[in-house]
Amino acid sequence: MVPEEEPQDREKGVWWFQLKVWSVAVVSILLLCVCFTVSSVASHNFMYSKTVKRLSKLQEYQQYYPSLTCVMEGKHMEDWSCCPTPWTSFQSSCYFISTVMQSWTESQNNCSVMGADLVVINTKEEQDFITQNLKINSAYFLGLSDPKGWRHWQWVDQTPYNKNVTFWHSGEPNSPDERCAIINFRSEEWGWNDVHCHVPQKSICKMKKIYI
Repeated sequence: MVPEEEPQDREKGVWWFQLKVWSVAVVSILLLCVCFTVSSVASHNFMYSKTVKRLSKLQEYQQYYPSLTCVMEGKHMEDWSCCPTPWTSFQSSCYFISTVMQSWTESQNNCSVMGADLVVINTKEEQDFITQNLKINSAYFLGLSDPKGWRHWQWVDQTPYNKNVTFWHSGEPNSPDERCAIINFRSEEWGWNDVHCHVPQKSICKMKKIYI
């Protein structure tokens, strides 16, 4: 016959088992606290580093632009997209409407000084956005020209010229001597027209958004 375990021995066994369980629980909690602390410190350091980088980028761009207008973008709203003030933004680009009357070359140089080019229009949606801010009694140079007069139109930023994505007025372009394109309001709609490059017009500049 196996001798029965004394009550005192059973109590000691239960107490030792409970002690081990509580020890494991305490150690687990301590490890979780350590992991949380390390994670918090790492997250803080990451955010601090990102903030420092943003400030550094802002200071860099402020050498060229007196002020920037920025909005939060991205899946987690952590990225900022900026345009120089008072440029307007649409999708991934910034736009500036110049009311200074200049030739096509002077207009392109003016945009270039600001880190931009004369506008390249890629979609109907983009053109519709741009024309919301234009005056119907004015004409504006585009970044589109035909340097040789051979009807080989080309965009200033080397974007391929796609005849299927153009918005010429009816009957335009109509003269090999008119080698620069404008956008103007005619026949109750906005469209493109070829004109002489030396005749002063207003203009539209376009640049990529600044991401910080």
